Amino acid sequence: MCGRFTMDASELEILKEYELNDEIIGFQPRYNIAPGQNVLAIIHDGKKKRVGFLKWGLVPSWAKDTKIGYKMINARSETAHEKPSFKKLLAKKRCLIVADSFYEWQKSENGKQPKRISLKDRKLFAFAGLWDKWEQGEEQLFTCTILTKSANKFMEPIHDRMPVILPKKEEEYWINPQTRDPDEVGQFLSHLPSSELLDAYNVSSLVNSAKNEQRECMEPLL
Repeated sequence: MCGRFTMDASELEILKEYELNDEIIGFQPRYNIAPGQNVLAIIHDGKKKRVGFLKWGLVPSWAKDTKIGYKMINARSETAHEKPSFKKLLAKKRCLIVADSFYEWQKSENGKQPKRISLKDRKLFAFAGLWDKWEQGEEQLFTCTILTKSANKFMEPIHDRMPVILPKKEEEYWINPQTRDPDEVGQFLSHLPSSELLDAYNVSSLVNSAKNEQRECMEPLL
């Protein structure tokens, strides 16, 4: 699964990386993003890419209770095209969720050791995400989930699952507004390379609590 991540970049870096022209209202770097919080996401409205914030934890448009979002922070990429909760979203509500690393907890004899994992070859990257709009009366929620997959060889000693990190060249396909057959998208996900060059190091148990948001969360543990 993916339960925490970071987005340590400047607004200018993000606008340049994703060729965006709009100001990111409310932008700030984040060091310990947790479910239920807002995450920076990019969609395509059919005319241009749009950047803004989505609440992490998918609340489908048909949901009766918004608390379902806490159970839907992740979606398994292998089966998403078969699930009613995700099938329609795969067809036309795909988004990029901007990050520069994620945290995972490695089991050991001494408990669980949190690690920060990032790409070796580039700083910013995007998780493959799905989003939806929920509304009831005047209340509206725009929420998202992060797709996950089986761990690659690098991640296997740390955890058996990992988020789907889109190769740079595939980001445009993912947010292209064209409606696609969910099975086609499922095939796309299954054929993504699993050889991302990753790096990892131990970090402080500060990240165990979502209340901790300081930069120290992602500093190497000495």
